[in-house]
Amino acid sequence: MRWERARAYILAMRSTATGSEALEKLVAALQSGDCDAAAAHELYAMGPDAVALALLAAARRIAELQAQAPGGISPGTPSGMRPVYTKPNAAAGQTTAGRRRKRPGAREGHPGTRRPMPTRIDERKEHRLSACPGCGGTLQRCNRNRTRIIEDLLENLRAQATEHTIHRDYCPSCKKHVEPVVPDALPNATFGHRLISFTSWCHYGLGVTLDQLIDILQFHLQTKLSAGGLIAAWQRLADILTPWYEQLAREARDSACLHADETGWRVQGQTRWLWCFANGGVCYYLIDRCRGSPVLQRFFGEAFDGILLHDFWTAYESIDVADRQYCLVHLLRELEKVNQHNESPAWRALAKTLQRLLRDGIRLRKRRDFTPEKYRGRILRIGRRLDALIATDVDDADARRLLKRLRRTGDHLFTFLDYPQIPFENNFAERQIRPAVILRKNSQSNRSDRGALTQAVLMSVYRTLQLRGHDPLRAISQALRTYLQTGQLPPLPAPIPADG
Repeated sequence: MRWERARAYILAMRSTATGSEALEKLVAALQSGDCDAAAAHELYAMGPDAVALALLAAARRIAELQAQAPGGISPGTPSGMRPVYTKPNAAAGQTTAGRRRKRPGAREGHPGTRRPMPTRIDERKEHRLSACPGCGGTLQRCNRNRTRIIEDLLENLRAQATEHTIHRDYCPSCKKHVEPVVPDALPNATFGHRLISFTSWCHYGLGVTLDQLIDILQFHLQTKLSAGGLIAAWQRLADILTPWYEQLAREARDSACLHADETGWRVQGQTRWLWCFANGGVCYYLIDRCRGSPVLQRFFGEAFDGILLHDFWTAYESIDVADRQYCLVHLLRELEKVNQHNESPAWRALAKTLQRLLRDGIRLRKRRDFTPEKYRGRILRIGRRLDALIATDVDDADARRLLKRLRRTGDHLFTFLDYPQIPFENNFAERQIRPAVILRKNSQSNRSDRGALTQAVLMSVYRTLQLRGHDPLRAISQALRTYLQTGQLPPLPAPIPADG
C-alpha cells in the first residue's frame, strides 16, 4: 500500500502527460533490471520525488527476489550451498560445463554383455495349463516348451545358531585341563566369522551405515545384534588383520608405480586427513592429523624408488622419488575454471597454448602404435614447446601464477610419454578414495582414534582383496579359522590372474 500511495502521489505531481509516461517507463525499467546509466541520470533530473519513487521500486524488487529465493539463496551463494532443485537444467545433449554429453552405452559394434547364467540349478519346476485361459476349452498337448531361469532369495533367510559342546579333559603330563579350539568364532564371541566378515564388509567396504546394517540383520536375516557388539567385533577383527595392513604398506612402498591422493576426514569432530596410496594390486588408507609432508615422509621414509602419480599439492614434492607424474586432468580443469572469469588476452593466449600442448601429448600417447622409441622425435618437440611456453613473460596475475607452477612442475608433466604403463591422470586414486568419501558422508567419519584405526585397517584390507579378485567374505573367514587353529595369520592372498 505504501508503494501504491507513493506512486499515485508522485504521478499526480507531474503536470504533463509526457512526464508521467517517461517516469512510468523509467520505473518499469528499474523494476525489470534494465536500467542503465543514461536512464539513471534522466531519473535524477526529474527531481527528488522521482528518485524517491525509484528507491521504492528498487526496494520492492529486492523484496520480491528474496521472497522467490528458496532458503535464502542469493546470486552470491556458492554452488555447493545451493539446493539441487534451484540449479538450471543442462540443455539436451550438453553437460553443465558446456561440453557435449557422452553418449551412454558401449560403442557401435561392441559385443553385447549380459549377466552370466547360474552355474547350478537348485530346483526345477514345470508349468502347464489344464485348460485354455481364453475359452476354457481342452488343450491339445504338444512337445514344444521353453526354459526360464529365475534367481531369487530364500523366503526364510536367517542366521544359523549352533550349540558347541566343548569337552575339557585332563593331561597327566602337562598336569592341566585342556580343551579343543573352536575354529568357527573368536574366543568368547557369540557370532561367527562369516557374520563378522559380512557386517564389516558392508560397513567398511560398501558404506552401509550402522543403523541400516542392524535393520538388515534384524528384519532380513532375523538376527539381533547391538551397535556396541558390532563395533567391538570389528575392532577385534582389525587387531587381528593388522599384520596384513602393515604388509600392504610395505608393498605400496616397494611398488614400481603408486597413485596418491588425500581428502578431509573427521575424528571426534576434529579435522583429520584420509590418505590413499594405491595401484592395481594394493590400496592402503592412512588417517592422520596432518596433510603436509610429515605424513609422506613417515610413510615413504627416505625415498620412493618408483613413479608417484599425484595432483599439484606441494606436499608431494617433499618426497625424493625416482620419477613423478602430475595429474593433467587437474590442470586442464583449472584452466577451464579460470577461463570462466578471466577474459584478458594474455591469459587467453597462454591457456589456449597450454591446452593445445597438453592435448597433443595425450593424443600422441593414445595412438595404438605408440612406443617412446618410435615417437622420440615428437616427444622431444613437445618438451621444446613446453620450454618455450615457460620462458614467456606476461602481465596477467593468473598467467604469472600458472607460469610459476609450470616452472616448478614442467619436468614431470609428460612423464607418461616415457613410460607407456603410466597414465596421464590420477583417476585411479580418485576412484579408490571415492568409497571412503561416500562412507564419510553416510557415517560422519569416526568418533575415536581407535575407530579411525579400525576404519583404515578394514578399508585397506577389503579394497585390496577386491582389487586382487578375491571374495572378501570367504578370504576373511578362512583367515580367521587359520588364525585360531595355528595362532598365526596366513599370508595375504595374492592377486588372481586375469585368465582365472
